[in-house]
Amino acid sequence: MANFDFDQAEGLRRMLGGPQPRVLTFLSAAPQDDKGAMLINLGASLAYTGNEVLLLDASGSSEGVAARLGLAHGASLLDVARQQCGLNQVIHPVPQGFGVATLGARNYQMDSPDFATNDESRRLAKTFEVMARQTGIVLVDGVVGESGTCFPVPLMATSDIVVQVSSSAASITAAYSLIKRLSQELGRRPFGILVTGASETEAKVVYDNMAQAANRYLAVKLTSMGSVPADEYLHRAARLGRSVIDAFPLAGASVAFRALAERLAHSAAPVLGSTLYQTGSAHHFSA
Repeated sequence: MANFDFDQAEGLRRMLGGPQPRVLTFLSAAPQDDKGAMLINLGASLAYTGNEVLLLDASGSSEGVAARLGLAHGASLLDVARQQCGLNQVIHPVPQGFGVATLGARNYQMDSPDFATNDESRRLAKTFEVMARQTGIVLVDGVVGESGTCFPVPLMATSDIVVQVSSSAASITAAYSLIKRLSQELGRRPFGILVTGASETEAKVVYDNMAQAANRYLAVKLTSMGSVPADEYLHRAARLGRSVIDAFPLAGASVAFRALAERLAHSAAPVLGSTLYQTGSAHHFSA
């Protein structure tokens, strides 16, 4: 296949315009395994409702979504940016109904302070934007590094950011620290909160406490995405290599993921600045 022509693609993108990409970057204060399971089941739930969905593994982790699905060692978006392959060669369909791609090796220059200013980083950013515009919804498996930026691609930072948290004290503390760090890096902006492994009542307590603290001490607005309960059927479905909504459609987790997918699918498409989060609703996405 011919190499990806960035100048031509950029010109075409500007001429066609169109809606902004739907990108949600997920960061987690829960165990990485929990985030991977959540993303796979959310992706499957969105695909089930008729959306075109891409999961992008930007974690570079052995526990990221690509590794969980056996796709961690193929070509990446960074290879496309280097013009070593075409964009369609890095997106892999999986039986759960969505596509999977990887961003690239995090141990390259992405952890370097000058990565954001070099030519290759700009090519990677363009590749990501073109891919996002060709996809209905992009769910990013993100990670927070020891130092430097959390977002090797600028569109991840300017689109919607969701923090996953459990009901444990350690997870809540870590999530609050993460939000504090993000607000210092990105400035004042809203963040979504998804509580997993908790009942609706527990999740509401977690969210209310975090939202009050963030508003009072950080001047940051949090918006609840809802919750997904602890459910043995999630683990059973994973062992079968299937999503929970496919394998066990009546399970509590399936009900929760369908509700979350419906809110995402019917919310207004976000533009830069995270308009997915509306100030008129304390606990849900606006329809």
